[in-house]
Amino acid sequence: MAEKEHVNRAVADFMWNIVEIHSQLEEIRKSWAQLLGISEPQWLILMAIDELDEGRGVPGIAVANKLRIHPAFVTNQTKKLEHSGFLTRITSPEDARFLQISLTEKARAEIASLSMKREALNSTMFSGLDRESLEYLNKRLASIAKNSRFASQKLSIGIM
Repeated sequence: MAEKEHVNRAVADFMWNIVEIHSQLEEIRKSWAQLLGISEPQWLILMAIDELDEGRGVPGIAVANKLRIHPAFVTNQTKKLEHSGFLTRITSPEDARFLQISLTEKARAEIASLSMKREALNSTMFSGLDRESLEYLNKRLASIAKNSRFASQKLSIGIM
């Protein structure tokens, strides 16, 4: 019984650490967004496009899937970001029903201007962790993310 209690305590500590990390990352994203004069969700959309784009643009559905948000919200926000000069949206050459979204030079320049601050922030956040430790941590977190999606699905269909 003592082992089960230790595991339950460790799981609870993990959950509260995730809540704290999430809260702090949200504040950090808000700060980055404010520096660019955009909203936090718009900042996340820019970051997702920056990560996903391999030079041909990114479909909105890929951005929605990465951020786990509704595609209509991505469409609405990318229109605003396009109007602000941060994005271009062009018809996909493979399928005219879809748009390919890319960062503009303005967006790339604005994001690049934050790079020194972002590096300093990352250095502070991950102080004491080397590359191998971060890779190990990311593998474990990816496993937990996958398992939590599975557990959530089981819970939603009533088999848990």
